Amino acid sequence: MACCLGSALLLLLLLLGSASSAGQNHCLDAAEACTADARCQWLRTEYVTQCLARSASGDCDLARCHRALRRFFSRGPPALTHALLFCQCTGTECAERRRQTFVPACAFVGSNPSPPSCLEILEACELSPVCRPRLLAFQASCAPAPDVCLRGQGPRCLRAYAGLMGTAVTPNYVDNASARVAPWCDCGVSGNRREECESFRGLFTRNRCLDGAMQAFDSGWPSILQEQLDSHQDPGHSLLQISSADQSLEGSSLLAILSVLALKPLL
Repeated sequence: MACCLGSALLLLLLLLGSASSAGQNHCLDAAEACTADARCQWLRTEYVTQCLARSASGDCDLARCHRALRRFFSRGPPALTHALLFCQCTGTECAERRRQTFVPACAFVGSNPSPPSCLEILEACELSPVCRPRLLAFQASCAPAPDVCLRGQGPRCLRAYAGLMGTAVTPNYVDNASARVAPWCDCGVSGNRREECESFRGLFTRNRCLDGAMQAFDSGWPSILQEQLDSHQDPGHSLLQISSADQSLEGSSLLAILSVLALKPLL
């Protein structure tokens, strides 16, 4: 355990970097702001520790890592957790820091030596009472209306995206050269279900509302680190509920529901 804690503290130091780069690296600024907040830092230390821990087989304990990640985003100050997740970068050093923030070696990749099929990820999500409603909420909140992303949609989309962290679909930045995000999966072995597979992955890789929301997040950067985002949502618009109009879809496959939601204009 001491070894794991030592590794966790070392990784935290690597994530924090040096104070001299503060103000030039938004991801570093976000990490330092989290460190200055007792609750954010405690929850962050917990997920780093859990994601670095090893199971009896020697692999990372993915279930514990994911639970700790979900606690970080559900209990941490939203202004700070979102700042860590959506910090904007102009260079590869910052982008790599952003990609590594949530310990992708475990939380994102797990023990897979190569990406599994996205259909496998989707099926795992479909069987999970935690993942299934969160993926539906992400699609409902981030899918564009017929032609445009609606005004005020961005914050809801980012909250729903953050809700996927610590689930079977856990997305991450795919490299340090762009702001592209995707789950740890591909569609190379999807056979005659290739179109379904690409449709699911496209929720992340071809989602202009998600891309726009992530870019717009940077415009409010100074206030993001100084004020808490309003965490009280209208119960009638909970991100983790399927609207009453969609209750008839319960029991249907996620692909079928996502396809229906994709065709509906957002309320």
